[in-house]
Amino acid sequence: MTSTRCHSARFLGLLAATVLAGTVAAQAADPIKIGVPVGLSGANSVVAPSVVQAAELAVEEINAAGGVLGRPLELVVADDGSGAVGAQKAFDALVFRDEVDVLISMEMSAARNAGLPIVQRGRIPYIYTSFYEGRSCNPFLYVNAWVPEQQVPPVVDYLKKEGATKYFLVGSDYAFGRGMLEFAGKYIGETGGEVVGEEYLPMDGTDWTAIISQLKKSGADALITSTAGGAPNVTLTKQLRGAGVTIPYANLAVDEGTAKSMGGDAEGILISASYITGIDSPENKAFLEAMDAKFGEDLRTPNDLSVPQYEGVYLYKAAVEKAGSTDPRDVLKALGEVSFTGPRGTIEMSKQHHAPLTMYLGEVQADGSVKVVEAFENVDPGEQCPDL
Repeated sequence: MTSTRCHSARFLGLLAATVLAGTVAAQAADPIKIGVPVGLSGANSVVAPSVVQAAELAVEEINAAGGVLGRPLELVVADDGSGAVGAQKAFDALVFRDEVDVLISMEMSAARNAGLPIVQRGRIPYIYTSFYEGRSCNPFLYVNAWVPEQQVPPVVDYLKKEGATKYFLVGSDYAFGRGMLEFAGKYIGETGGEVVGEEYLPMDGTDWTAIISQLKKSGADALITSTAGGAPNVTLTKQLRGAGVTIPYANLAVDEGTAKSMGGDAEGILISASYITGIDSPENKAFLEAMDAKFGEDLRTPNDLSVPQYEGVYLYKAAVEKAGSTDPRDVLKALGEVSFTGPRGTIEMSKQHHAPLTMYLGEVQADGSVKVVEAFENVDPGEQCPDL
């Protein structure tokens, strides 16, 4: 009787240990969820697919190499409709329904601002991968894309060297459009230029006729625009060309992928970007080859919005590994201490939750490619969030 009881006890103990080990193994293999709220519909639908593709490649590469802390990464994508209302729904679903561990995505500024209170309520990290107007400061937010202090000076300085003195500014009427042009206007004034006109159209506006008429009457010898990324760039540029506007034209919001979608209308546009496909580095060549191998004919042109997304996934990986867990408090601390060397070079979000970046002044060619005019290494983002 005693022997039977001992045998039974040993069996139950072994069974319990086996179940526990299996549970631990299952938990270790649970995916780390990356939420990607992005404008698959609306104005950002021109560029959003390239952003998703970049995230998919990063996740595939990381999982093929063993994942993060032995766990696979899983993407959860939600369409935010390229607007504030849609962003609130997308962020809420990702954070509280899908229980993602992190949000990594480019967003319109209106969408970002609408989503941040949800991020703060959910207390999870948010890596913002979109260039923007700057000074969005939140303890849960890190940014690996450019701000005006990094992007505007190369454009204005170049136009000045080319003889421009009078500038006309055109933007979409929201935080990014106004924020970028406010900084541009100040910088133009500080460097001896004059703003002779500044006009805005609602984000969903498509008829730029009246603004183009004012531009032609203004006497401006240079045009700088800052519209909502994607569709507004296409409609504005097409109408500018149709109206015969030939003065130097710098666009603060166009990415290389959108430029290619414009065809010949984009030729001659000046851009200032932290990424162009022509960067000559082993990391960029490997990235482009991997994108082509994965997506083939379906590949969307990698650009200054999609590449930061790819790197953002790797920065999160580095932060989790440094923290030793996905605990948001530890990951948030680590995000400002880690770096990743990828297509744009070495990226580290160490400057008040922002990243120093190499910037490229480029000119769009007839085939949509971008010719580098000048490069500026390790440009500091300036005072963005000194209280963080």
